Amino acid sequence: MVNDMLKPSGWPHQISPFHEGEQAVQQRLGVRDKLEVSGRSGVRDYLPQQHREFFPLLPFIVLGASDAQGQVWASILSGVPGFLQSPTERELQIGASLAADDPLAAALQVGSSIGLLGIELQTRRRNRLNGQITRLDEHGMQIAVKTSFGNCTKYIQQRDYQLAGLPAALPPPEQALSLDQEAIDQIAAADTFFIATDASATQAASPERALQYGADVSHRGGKPGFVRVDDAQTLTWPEFVGNYFFNTLGNLQLNPRAGLLFPDFVSGDLLYLTGQANIIWDGDEVAAYTGAQRLVRYRIAQVLRLRARMSLRWTLQQASPHLAKTGNWSAPCRTD
Repeated sequence: MVNDMLKPSGWPHQISPFHEGEQAVQQRLGVRDKLEVSGRSGVRDYLPQQHREFFPLLPFIVLGASDAQGQVWASILSGVPGFLQSPTERELQIGASLAADDPLAAALQVGSSIGLLGIELQTRRRNRLNGQITRLDEHGMQIAVKTSFGNCTKYIQQRDYQLAGLPAALPPPEQALSLDQEAIDQIAAADTFFIATDASATQAASPERALQYGADVSHRGGKPGFVRVDDAQTLTWPEFVGNYFFNTLGNLQLNPRAGLLFPDFVSGDLLYLTGQANIIWDGDEVAAYTGAQRLVRYRIAQVLRLRARMSLRWTLQQASPHLAKTGNWSAPCRTD
């Protein structure tokens, strides 16, 4: 293994670490030149040693990818810490498999683009990885790393966990085309969700250009209720100041499809949504939400609920201190 101190730091390629969608958002917001410099410093095409040591500590990982119909989903895999391993700086091995009724179980194949988010809620530490599946079997999968980078701790609620296991008989999946009242109430109480996006279908043919594109999954956090339910098929949430890479918003410029995952940290239920997102860049509605830089409006195409599917149960320790500077919506909508 090459010592990290001897490796070139950051992005070694002549081409930008950002694709044209990300660059367009950066240009629109006046940070393009600055972000090209910081991106070349912070984005790598391998896992640094700190990340290789980080992933085996995690009890879960978040995934993002597209299914065979092109719908994008976010999902989650959990296990005893150590189920994630990095045998080399360009590989991540996942020693767990998705349940058969998970929306990505049948979609993921060898060669599929996948986004991964490792997030340690106890410490608010998180690292992102985008890559390609090179092995997939009943024992798990292996990911070839395309890009990796760290994220700041902003807006992450600090939680501690205990292993709960899974029930012997799993409840059947519940599918719908819109939110029921239970789903509305869960979203209205949520302080955390995950969003998957995918620009892999737009990638160019050259191997170097292909490094810029792919699936991605990211964290969103806010005060309970920061995701507004406008109606049974429409959500709106604020986007706060982040790292300015704009991976999520950049992917949405190229492909508006996105998947959302709302975990219930107490029950272990998982609420999956897939649909399309539209960015509201400015205006009175943005200005009315304190701390919002812009809004995202999301139109739901499908809803899936899997009950008791997380083998972890979480206890809230402390909300992110960054939330004190953010506002609130009015009361969420109800279907009754």
